[in-house]
Amino acid sequence: MDIIVFQEHNSGELKVEGVRRYGEGLKIIKTISIDTFLPDFIEEPEDFIEDDFSADLVLNFLKHPDLVEYLIRLCEQKKIPVVSPGKKGSGFTPFTCCGLGKSNALGAYGEKFGLPEYKVRVEADKIAAIEVVRGAPCGATWDALQEYLGCTVEDVLTRLPRQVQYFCSADPSGFDPVSGKSPVHYAGYVHIAALKKAIASAS
Repeated sequence: MDIIVFQEHNSGELKVEGVRRYGEGLKIIKTISIDTFLPDFIEEPEDFIEDDFSADLVLNFLKHPDLVEYLIRLCEQKKIPVVSPGKKGSGFTPFTCCGLGKSNALGAYGEKFGLPEYKVRVEADKIAAIEVVRGAPCGATWDALQEYLGCTVEDVLTRLPRQVQYFCSADPSGFDPVSGKSPVHYAGYVHIAALKKAIASAS
């Protein structure tokens, strides 16, 4: 699966690294970085984003709303699915990268990345084995598990959200006015919910 990434000032670098580390079968064929000064209002976004690209999926880590809107519109014209975490508009716009639901339109990327899923084995109320089935493209889902084998279930349930938040690359200041949660808090919540579900299934 060929992926193109659009970003501003390295805003997607950690996700790019995570996709390369954990996204078997996924290939980032191009990263388009916009690193110049941007005015508050961009009248001609085509000056910054050329329309001669093609891919199976676009990951949109742009921040300027005029560029975000233009890129999504371009992808719609090209019939390329686009994932725009934390943005508004059409396409796939989860609150965070780890809030992305599954969709056939997202192919192998959607199978590997999005709302986290674990498989665990519990022995004597301790985590004997744990596997990430699906996780955050920033890698936090995998990175947060480094020290939990052999730990009690209660200990892991207490510590995992903090570990995920530590590794999470989302902006902690980006509070959602409706839920009152930041992307970092949301990441901790969805990961602990996924782990509880996996432990219940293992039991």
